[in-house]
Amino acid sequence: MGSALWTGISGLNASSKELDVIANNLANTNTVGFKAGTTYFADVLSQSISGGASGTMQVGRGVSVTEIQTQFSTGSFESTGVATDVAIDGDGFFIVNDADDASYYTRAGAFRLNNEGLLVDTNGYMVQGKVIVNGTPSGALDDIALADVQSEPQVTSTFSIGANLNSDTAAGGQYNTSQTIYDSLGSEHTLNTTFTKTGASTSGYWGVECSLDSSPVNSITANGFVFNADGTCTGLYTGTMGAITESAAGGMTGVLNRPGMVYQTTTGQMLLTCTDYSANSWTVTTPAGYTNATATATTAAGVTTVKISLDGTGTTDITLTTSGGWADGDTASFNLTNTPIALTDITVNYTTPALSGGATIGNGGAIEWNLAGDDHLDITQYASASVVRSLSADGYSSGSLKSLSIDSNGIISGFFTNGQTTELAQLMLAKFTSPWGLQKMGDNLFGETISSGEAVINYAGEGGIGSLTSNSLEMSNTDIATEFIKMITAQKAYQANAKVVTTENDMMQVLMNIKQ
Repeated sequence: MGSALWTGISGLNASSKELDVIANNLANTNTVGFKAGTTYFADVLSQSISGGASGTMQVGRGVSVTEIQTQFSTGSFESTGVATDVAIDGDGFFIVNDADDASYYTRAGAFRLNNEGLLVDTNGYMVQGKVIVNGTPSGALDDIALADVQSEPQVTSTFSIGANLNSDTAAGGQYNTSQTIYDSLGSEHTLNTTFTKTGASTSGYWGVECSLDSSPVNSITANGFVFNADGTCTGLYTGTMGAITESAAGGMTGVLNRPGMVYQTTTGQMLLTCTDYSANSWTVTTPAGYTNATATATTAAGVTTVKISLDGTGTTDITLTTSGGWADGDTASFNLTNTPIALTDITVNYTTPALSGGATIGNGGAIEWNLAGDDHLDITQYASASVVRSLSADGYSSGSLKSLSIDSNGIISGFFTNGQTTELAQLMLAKFTSPWGLQKMGDNLFGETISSGEAVINYAGEGGIGSLTSNSLEMSNTDIATEFIKMITAQKAYQANAKVVTTENDMMQVLMNIKQ
């Protein structure tokens, strides 16, 4: 008879334990990443009342709690708007290490940067991942350190200009563009480009010159653009000046200041005549196309300088220098040659004057003007206002970290003040053969055990591990409605077992009263 009393007590204990689990589940309804527990029961070894081996005469000895199993179903996600909040959609755990480098596992992805720039959880434990070098995660699993992260400067090596040059521009008319480029130390410079309409009888010739800040570039592989009747740029050209032939022994030398003004497609000879040496009067006889050319001269310290403006606007295109030996009627002649070039990229070279700090620009001073690549910008000559449609240039200054983002694979990217986005690190996740064997350590942490098996480390979205959702947190997977139903059944079971105890007590009391 007494066994019923102990059986009832086992029922009371089991129901009480179940209520403890339910209470814990409900208490953690709002705990980030919490995983609810489920209580499993089993009957206690039965006693045979017949003394034989038959199972038809066995009486149970009560109930015991065999397992309180953690349920690892994914909880609902809450949007937080915080870039370092991350939720796992599927299997897997974040890995965090304490100050002693002991590893723990968690589903609570409420991360932040501490004062040392380390990514940590709410316990201050360091989140584990791999640093990304040249776009590839590398090295061993380690703390994710984002302190003093900077975006290194990139020197400008390529630029492009999208513009229209007004076809109605008069000879000598100019249009200027400017854009920011960067040297190897990240300092800003202004690349100025000047387009000048030539005096060609055909209207499709524009000379081009470049300068960096206030200094002309050292060289440029093309001196001008050629446009067809539809306003489309069909090619480039270079202009050169030939050797000078003199009728006097004056030792004249010449410099072609603006090669872009040499717009003729064939060799043209220019003839310079000294008409009045004492008054410094000179005339220039030009080949077809340079009918507006003018010549002016000055003398200082016995050196005569003659400046020729090919389009007659007064801008010096050619400088001739001679020292004595000249008389009225003496002449000098030279050729101007225009060489067509197919439409291709232009190389702008700049090396002097030197940039501050020993910085360089381009590739050894060479900057490519993208005119023929897939992503080039077009230059046109239409009968509308000259205008810049767009400008582009690679390169940028250094930048400090402004904000972070985390993608579905756990890649942490930094957005920097220089407008660049760089992949910095990647979160690594752990998976277990039997996550039910993990030990709850408190503070939303799990510990590895023999029952769970060793952690298998992998990237999010690979090897059966879930993907990540940033700006979100996984909430508790406690189902309140289910827990209430369990609470009712646990309560009823407790009441029923209590009734067994009281009934057994009454029966024993009756037995005790027999002797009276």
